[in-house]
Amino acid sequence: MQQRSVSAGRRPSGTDGSDFSYRMVVDSRYTRVAKGKSRLGALLAVQTASQVVWTSLMFLSASHEKKFETFAAISLSVGFISLVIGEIGRRRSHITLLRLYAIISSIATVLSVASIIRSDLHLKVIKYQSTADMTYYELLEIGRSLIGVMLQILIIITTVSLVHNMSSKRIS
Repeated sequence: MQQRSVSAGRRPSGTDGSDFSYRMVVDSRYTRVAKGKSRLGALLAVQTASQVVWTSLMFLSASHEKKFETFAAISLSVGFISLVIGEIGRRRSHITLLRLYAIISSIATVLSVASIIRSDLHLKVIKYQSTADMTYYELLEIGRSLIGVMLQILIIITTVSLVHNMSSKRIS
């Protein structure tokens, strides 16, 4: 008890205000991380919705045409795996998982574009120069892939920014 009363009269070290500027740098970094995590959460939700819509369209198309596109199925599988990794990385603030998410999600997007190239849909657009001769499913697939590419660009920008803000500063 006597020690407390003696130390109570003195000011504790580190609270003299000399570290105020450092604390403000750390504080803004935490807010940038929080904003980045919420932005990534919104992008993950949009990407999940896109994956669910594409899955349902693919199953409807497969039931009508009795064929299943391999690249599209692989892209969907890889996309759902990347979503799980991204959500775990976002919730736990795990930098390695966030980097892995960006890479795997990019692979899924490339496979999605490869599916369109393989099915020659891009040639139909160039050949007809009109969407009137294309089926509704083909238009949806092209639109979904274009939106997926734009979404992937936003995801990469957000993830790189988030990882940068989460990483500790290296002093050389």
